[in-house]
This record gives sequence, structure tokens and C-alpha cells, in this order.
Amino acid sequence: MVHSGSTRYDSATRQLDKAVARTGAGARGAVGSVAVVAALFGAVPPVSARWLAPMLAIHLVWTVLHVRVFLRKELLPRWLVAGDVAITVALCLAQVHLVAVEALVTGSSWVAGLVTMTVVMAGVTWRPKVAVPVGLVVAGAFAVGVRLASPTHDVLGTVGIHLVQLLAIVLLMTLLRRSAASADAFLRESARADISLMVERLRREDELKQVSSIHETSLHTLTMVGQGTYDEPSPTLRAQVATDLSALEQLRDTPRALSAPIALDTLLDEVAGRATGLDVHRRLTPETVPGDVAERFARAVTEALANIALHAGVREAELSSGQRDGEILVEVADTGRGFDQDRLPTDRFGVRGSILDTMRSLPNGGARISSGDRGTRVSLWWRP
Repeated sequence: MVHSGSTRYDSATRQLDKAVARTGAGARGAVGSVAVVAALFGAVPPVSARWLAPMLAIHLVWTVLHVRVFLRKELLPRWLVAGDVAITVALCLAQVHLVAVEALVTGSSWVAGLVTMTVVMAGVTWRPKVAVPVGLVVAGAFAVGVRLASPTHDVLGTVGIHLVQLLAIVLLMTLLRRSAASADAFLRESARADISLMVERLRREDELKQVSSIHETSLHTLTMVGQGTYDEPSPTLRAQVATDLSALEQLRDTPRALSAPIALDTLLDEVAGRATGLDVHRRLTPETVPGDVAERFARAVTEALANIALHAGVREAELSSGQRDGEILVEVADTGRGFDQDRLPTDRFGVRGSILDTMRSLPNGGARISSGDRGTRVSLWWRP
């Protein structure tokens, strides 16, 4: 069956990138298609067919690539945007051969629309330190191209408009990225708090079980003494009382922090039960570990299961725990599409922060991720 539970959110930054990529690719595809039609209808002298045909062919190929990204709901490749910038700059500088003078004078040039779109795409794809210089290059190339085609035409107004567009999109994306980063930080802290609460609850449950057991045995001992079961000192009674006192002292001396031991298998079973949209097959060996260690395992497993649900393209996963060479080993595996760790986006905090770094920062702990065509396996370990 599919276990239901609390909703697992993807990275807000990644969701923003997805939304921007699809919106940008769709807009670029539409603007590019309109530009081709406008260029063909506006192909009057001095427009040169020998220049227009190959330039439009290249532009059309890039437009189709943007439409493909839109239809497949993929992230926008940076090389695609970089190529678009290069093509737009070339179109700008060749306007004397591509655009009628009347269109330049009236500001209705099909190239002008592409310049605006390219400036916007640069702003949504790159950070300001890259987007601003790229936008300035595109705006400058447009101005130079217009001057080459019409030396008397005033380009300052057009350049000013492009600069306003550039600054507006850069400012907007900066605000959106900061908001997404803040949302990610909040969601990460919420996930950690949720796991900490589970750890604390299980620790308290274990403590209550111990108290209940001690209470039961102590009451039984006192009952036997009160009923006169033992007329003289009994080694059995003495041993039972010593055991109860030892257990009470242990409870008294046990720290109430997360270092108190809890059942790792119980915690992982609950984590698996909260995985949304996944049928998690579990093979968990009973094991007791310090609470802070259990919390690290739980955080890493939570992220691994979330990555399977979001990216692997499958609805089943395996979760196992046990001992290997004196280490406690926990593994999460799937048979979905793998990924290349070397090409992992920098914003994928989950893999680096919530899996690898989380376990590696634990003394005697570690993590490894192996991924390929047959799926992905996340291995987590800790040596007591």
C-alpha cells in the first residue's frame, strides 16, 4: 500500500527555477515564432534574402529548442540561453541586412522584440553579476546595429528602455530568489523540528516503558514482603531489589537531551510511514542508538525518500537497517532513473546537506550515494 502522511515539499528554489524555466521557455518560443513571421512579412528592400534566410534558420532552431523545454517541463539549460544571447547579438549587428529602415525608425523591428526577450531571459537565468553585463552587451549590440542601418536614428531612448527592462527583471529575480531561499530555510528547520519531536516522543515512550516495568516489579516485590512470603533474607529478593534500584539510578542519571538512547528501527519505521506517494518496503533490525544519532539517520532517510518521490520516477523504495562489521548500516534504494552527482545543481541542498553532510558530520558516521541506470542506493552508517 502507499503510505500517506505529511506533505513533503520540494526545494522552493528549485520550484522557482522550474516555474521560471517553463514560463521563460514558453514566452521565448512564442516571441521567436512571431519574430519569424514578422521577419518574413517585413522582408522588403533593403532586406537581403542571403542574410535573412540563414539567420532566421538558426533563430528558428533555437526557438524550437525553447519550445521543447516548455513542453517537457525541464529546467532551462544555461547553454541554451547563452546561445540565444549570441544569436540575438548577431541579429542586432546585422540589422542593416535584416530589417527595413521604416521598421527601425518606428521601433517596430522584429529584432527589437527579441532583444527584450533575451534581456529578460538573461535576467531570469543568471545572477546579477552575469545578467547585468550580458544585458548591457545585448542592448549595446542593438544600438550599434540600429546606427549601422540608420546613422541618423536616435538610439538613446531605446537603450534607456532596455536598461529599465534589465534592471527590473534583475531586481525582481533577486527578490524572488531571496524569498525562495528563506522558504527553503524555514522548511528545512520545520523538517528538523518534526524529526526532533519524533525522537523526543520515542525517548519518552521508552522512558515510560522502563518506569512502568520498574513500578510493576517493585510493587510485586513489596507485595510479597507485605504478605510475608519470605520469612528470612532471600538472595532472589535481594537481587530483584538491586536490579530495580540500578534501573532507577540509570533513569535518574540518563541525560534528558537527544543523546538518550531510542529505538532506531521504530523511528525509521515512522519516517517511512510519512513518505508521501511511496510504497516503502522495510527490513528493519531492532537497534538502540543515542537520540542524536537516530535523528541524523532519520533526517537523511527522510531526504532520500523525498528525492525518490520527486525525481526517481518510481513509486516504490526499499529501506533496510542492520549491522555490518560493527557498524550500524541503513540503506535506502530505488530502481528509478539515477543521476550524475558531478552535475548536481548547487541548490540541491537535500543531497549534500540533509544526506551527505548530515551523516559525515557525525563522529564515526558516513554516507555514500551510488546512482546509475538501475537506480540509486543511499548508504548511511555509524560506528558505536
